[in-house]
Amino acid sequence: MGLFSFLKNAGAKVMTKKATAAAEDESTKRLQQELMNRQKLILLRGVVKNSGIKIQNLEMDFNVDKVTIYGQTKSQSDKEKIILAIGNVHGVGYVDDRISVTKPAKSEAQFYEVKKGDTLSKIAKKIYGDATKYKKIFKANQPLLKDPNKIYPGQKLRIP
Repeated sequence: MGLFSFLKNAGAKVMTKKATAAAEDESTKRLQQELMNRQKLILLRGVVKNSGIKIQNLEMDFNVDKVTIYGQTKSQSDKEKIILAIGNVHGVGYVDDRISVTKPAKSEAQFYEVKKGDTLSKIAKKIYGDATKYKKIFKANQPLLKDPNKIYPGQKLRIP
């Protein structure tokens, strides 16, 4: 094999200025999306780290609005809190949970989506029949919740 000579102005016209520009635009868009996804992953890692919840071997993938999260936690509660920490971030529509729990799991908590006008007391009354049990819900969602009066519609909470 060696060097072969061809007529550069003959043959299939796949490398025209228009086709080359379109390919460059597509390539640029892909690179920009990849860079944005990497930046979002860095921010999401920060959310997990700042939550104070321990997770080993944390790995995440981000695609459009879906986060896939891998790792190991010591409890079902920690696993659920990490899922909620990520899921309650603007721009995240789905969390694909691939987290394993290293200790035997107690029963899973249910998730509740906060509706307009909800308070922790109203939620406790609805779920437990006793508004004073709002502290149980607040405690189950710490450190994600800092104040029992600061919840918002669309937010998801753990209900033990």
